Amino acid sequence: MCRRGSRSGRGEAAAQDPPSLAPHCTLGVVVHPAALRVLGQTGLRTQHGLQLPETAGTRETRIKDATMTQCSAFWLLGSPCRETMPRPRKRLPGAAGPDEGPAGKRTQTKNPGEASAKVENSSPQKTSASKNCAKNLSSYWLMKSEPESRLAKGVDVKFSIEDLKAQPKQTACWDGVRNYQARNFLRAMKLEEEAFFYHSNCKEPGIAGLMKIVKEAYPDHTQFEKNNPHYDPSSKEDNPKWSMVDVQFVRMMKRFISLAELKTHHQAHKATGGPLKNMVLFTRQRLSIQPVTQEEFDFILSLEEEEPS
Repeated sequence: MCRRGSRSGRGEAAAQDPPSLAPHCTLGVVVHPAALRVLGQTGLRTQHGLQLPETAGTRETRIKDATMTQCSAFWLLGSPCRETMPRPRKRLPGAAGPDEGPAGKRTQTKNPGEASAKVENSSPQKTSASKNCAKNLSSYWLMKSEPESRLAKGVDVKFSIEDLKAQPKQTACWDGVRNYQARNFLRAMKLEEEAFFYHSNCKEPGIAGLMKIVKEAYPDHTQFEKNNPHYDPSSKEDNPKWSMVDVQFVRMMKRFISLAELKTHHQAHKATGGPLKNMVLFTRQRLSIQPVTQEEFDFILSLEEEEPS
């Protein structure tokens, strides 16, 4: 049994199929296709090393005695690198020094706080790094669903934790996710990982209970159903865009943890450096699938034993 196409993020609009970004390898450097368009415009021959910034999953690398063509955008595994010059040696007056190339341009990202107040951007270009990021996340999640009736194309998308508990074997598929970053988080989930069941788009949003992943990501059938509110005509059965997982009810929270209560702790922790200071629920609030750190997970469970603040 599935969730009847429900999902909480009404800002999660279907996006266009992500373009192919096959990298090109030159002198051991993985070069983004955009960089190739400017190769050859400004030649640079140097004996200095090419230093790549340290990024998640990579270590700092130096390529010496390489003949490089200066350009404005080199990319290594989806992260920008820039040519940096070593400290110049003392030289005699009039001696020619090495040419200094400009640093590669780094794509600017919006302040996470600003993103929370806007409709979530589901552009595949801006969320392409989420696949790699998800691999390094904690084994806990927060998944939103709507506990109150709402019709979308004639279909009631209501699905509460009580509905999950009432399913055969207390298990359902988590369908209807139509945002690339949220989809990539679904694809990163592993068996037995735990998730908060979050009631969203209702009178009192908040965390209602716990569930666990019992089947890893597989194609979401609702993308092919023309009468489903989450039908996507651009998705093909031999190359589906959207995925879902199966979840199983674990337990209700000992008490409902409201969004208002969580927000109070988040605001306090931003000043004190507490566990909820960077919680995605507040920095990317429109995402219906969110990672939760071990520290955040443990703190929220500890709130069960306390009186509401």
